Amino acid sequence: MRSRFPNTFRPPSMRKRSLLLVGYIAIAVLAGSAASGHGRSVSYSTWTLDDMGAEISLRLKLLELSRLGPGAIPPGSLPGGADNGAPDRPGRAFPNELVLLADGEPCAIPASAKRRPDEPGWVRYQWRVECPENAEKLVIQSRILLDVAPSHLHFARVRSIDGSEVSRERVLTEAAPQWILRQPAAEGSQAAVGSEFSDYIRLGIEHILSGWDHLAFVFGLLLLANRLGEVARLVTGFTLAHSLTLALAVLDWVHPNALAVEAVIAFSVALVAIEKGWLNSGRNPIVPGSVVAGLLGLAIAGWLGASALPFLTVIGLILFTACYFALATKIQTGWTRICLTFAFGLIHGFGFAGILIEMSLPSDRLVPALLGFNIGVEIGQLGIVVIVWPMLILGKRIASSKVQRWGAELSTAALCGLGVYWLVERAFGA
Repeated sequence: MRSRFPNTFRPPSMRKRSLLLVGYIAIAVLAGSAASGHGRSVSYSTWTLDDMGAEISLRLKLLELSRLGPGAIPPGSLPGGADNGAPDRPGRAFPNELVLLADGEPCAIPASAKRRPDEPGWVRYQWRVECPENAEKLVIQSRILLDVAPSHLHFARVRSIDGSEVSRERVLTEAAPQWILRQPAAEGSQAAVGSEFSDYIRLGIEHILSGWDHLAFVFGLLLLANRLGEVARLVTGFTLAHSLTLALAVLDWVHPNALAVEAVIAFSVALVAIEKGWLNSGRNPIVPGSVVAGLLGLAIAGWLGASALPFLTVIGLILFTACYFALATKIQTGWTRICLTFAFGLIHGFGFAGILIEMSLPSDRLVPALLGFNIGVEIGQLGIVVIVWPMLILGKRIASSKVQRWGAELSTAALCGLGVYWLVERAFGA
């Protein structure tokens, strides 16, 4: 029997189709494998050294303590909660996990850590350590939350080393949990050198690779793009935009509402997926209408006090969505999408800035930290593009139109669901 397919075309084998479908599903799962969005665990400490020891102030989000279980939440920390005299587990544990070593031995802790006032959602502990006066080597060592969050980052900032007012900072991780502040001349320099330019590049790479909402948005842009040139324009627009607002936020020139930023980032993920579905449906007007209707419901919830998201933020999203789809319907060019990418890139920049803002870097350290961090973010972002884009192109070449359609629908649905989940979680505290 003669084949009904011409010799010039041979359909993909069932094995290839299955592998391709699995690949699409894997990409969708990869985009959604961490539903917390900004999943990076972070804490901060300030050390004021003197001849007898150091004053230590540790600060971290209350949410971080939930990693240790419900019993780790300090008494009176939750809204409406009372200080019932229950033991403060973190206050007892942290002085033994964040230590100053003098010649290899932990400095003495004369008194337990004390809670200090801080803004809502944060906890701060303060305690003192006393070290031998003749100690030749001083080392900060952090094991904060590493047992429950191995990727935890701890930012240590040291002031007044050897009587000077020099301030330095370093990022401590599971791979590098120690910072040598002082050591004998025979072992090397005695200067407490802070994090270097390359450290901030690495931090930027780690931040983008753990920022699942940012990665999901980039993945959505790749789904929308049809050619490599379009990918380049979209990534460039996104880069320019988030670099601008990252700098404005870190330099303390702009003070965005953190909740609004996180919610809009989540919405950006959903919207790029919705646009892909809208295009696949032949630009069905029901799609943008449903988005606007959903946002109206969110606005009403905010008006009634059921949502923590600012009412004006949701109104802005409604106007933006309506205008964008109206333009995209009439203008059949890629410039509307570039404008969309640039607009959301501005918001993502504020999301990137969170870590550097909390570090409260001194002015002489701010510019190199900002530049290195931003370069790291771009390296991580381009790395994802280099990996994912060829996979999408390969899928289009070896798959049948039916498998391509399934893959596109799966990826779009997963991305949209993820964005909506993040939006609801951040708006209602789910």
